[in-house]
Amino acid sequence: MTRPLPLIAGILGLVFLALAVLYWLTPAGELPSFLPGFVAGVDKPHVKHALGSLVVAIVLFGFAWFQRAPQRR
Repeated sequence: MTRPLPLIAGILGLVFLALAVLYWLTPAGELPSFLPGFVAGVDKPHVKHALGSLVVAIVLFGFAWFQRAPQRR
């Protein structure tokens, strides 16, 4: 039986990984305005936002990995 929690954690991990790449490669002035960190006219990427998103993605992937282990009976 497939448990939904590891699947949800894995999908959220992918979302945060994509967000980390977006923060790393896109200057703050070119980010979509609904994302935290949008600052009009700034040409530097948000490195701290990227690292934070990467850490959250790694934690979610680790959680999903350990939740997928077979249950003991």
